[in-house]
Amino acid sequence: MSSTKPTIGFCGLGSMGFGMATNLVKNDYQVKGYDVFPKAVERFQEAGGIPASTLADSAEGNMFYICMVASAPQAQIALFDDPKAIIPALPKGATFLLCSTVPSAYAQSVAKQLHTIGRSDIHLIDAPVSGGAGRARAGTLSIMAGASPAALEHGQWLLAAMSDPAKLFVVDGGIGQGSNMKMVHQVLAGIHILATGEAMGLAARWGLDARAVREAVLASEAWNWMFENRTPRVLTEDYFPGESALTIILKDVGIVTAMARLAGFPTPMSGIAEQVYTAGLARGWGPNDDAGMVRTYYPDPVTKVERIQGEDEIKRRTRLIIRMLVGIHVCAAAESIAFAKHVGIPLEQLYTLAVDAAGGSQMFRECGKDMIRGLTGDADAWKTTARSSLGTLVKDLSEGVNEAFEAKCPTFLASGALNLLTIAQRQGEAGNSDASIIKIWNV
Repeated sequence: MSSTKPTIGFCGLGSMGFGMATNLVKNDYQVKGYDVFPKAVERFQEAGGIPASTLADSAEGNMFYICMVASAPQAQIALFDDPKAIIPALPKGATFLLCSTVPSAYAQSVAKQLHTIGRSDIHLIDAPVSGGAGRARAGTLSIMAGASPAALEHGQWLLAAMSDPAKLFVVDGGIGQGSNMKMVHQVLAGIHILATGEAMGLAARWGLDARAVREAVLASEAWNWMFENRTPRVLTEDYFPGESALTIILKDVGIVTAMARLAGFPTPMSGIAEQVYTAGLARGWGPNDDAGMVRTYYPDPVTKVERIQGEDEIKRRTRLIIRMLVGIHVCAAAESIAFAKHVGIPLEQLYTLAVDAAGGSQMFRECGKDMIRGLTGDADAWKTTARSSLGTLVKDLSEGVNEAFEAKCPTFLASGALNLLTIAQRQGEAGNSDASIIKIWNV
């Protein structure tokens, strides 16, 4: 192992953190890692990492540090409140990357607290990540970084070591804007994860072959990253514990809705997702994989259903599921883009980030682009489109929601999307592009 590379301190060796830390080890960095769970530290040591016995032990002498704990309360304890916290143990002039998904207000509070305790010498970078455990292990994450120019100069190489070269985004505005970028991305991710459960649960209620529905969706305009990623676990009921706990996406969506309330901005689709996730938490599903939310719609294995007969009816119902997903994705794109504009995130930068990230979808790629064009001065982008008119989407969602009700299957997100699209239709947008839905946010 090269002795010229600096030792990096690391806290938070969960699914994502473990991948990030071991990727650095694989690239000949010495990484000293800590986690509250000793078995995680043991596993890290087996992978070539240096085990730390305390938070302070992981920080002492290390000029570079990465925090990847799950939440702002956990970060506060690790950074400041623990008797052997990270910040007091860092050497003068250290660079600290806060990679956890936290509210922008919390990231800003860290900067203020550093100043209050006399540690303004620390170069703080607000740098949440996206991309899943696989990309963490590969060092190809999307990273959204907000910081001072000086901090970025010190930490740029470390951000680059963990990210895809095309997916490292420096967001103007300093501390907090990295977290805001992650927040508006998670609008998409949080809605799409639940939409996967809604689609697969409805498919089961309608007697469709779950694997055939998956293939049809992935080949259609309803493609999205979360559906492709989560459905294998839906098909095998790999929820215990799975790869991504329900509590994580609930925390992320909670950041969205809390910030929206603070800003006085409507996020109705995220609000629906938050409530359904909370219902899952109340059922005891918090530690389970979020793909298990399909059980809200269909409690039994989706691969074991009484199949309907008749190719025409199978195709018709599959098409309705695809169109319901399209409607959900269109509204998710509008909510994300509108909220981004409201909090000052550059829309083209959001598009470049999200289109191929975990929040990506075919509708964000196509319809989202038209939404941004319209918001940046090209009013024709909201007129006719080769996809379908907004009125046609209302018609298709109405049919799907009605038939889901007859099958006694809830459609929380599809019904929410239908209501938003119907508002736009009543405002005269029926003959315009589906992208015109974004007008109802009045941004």
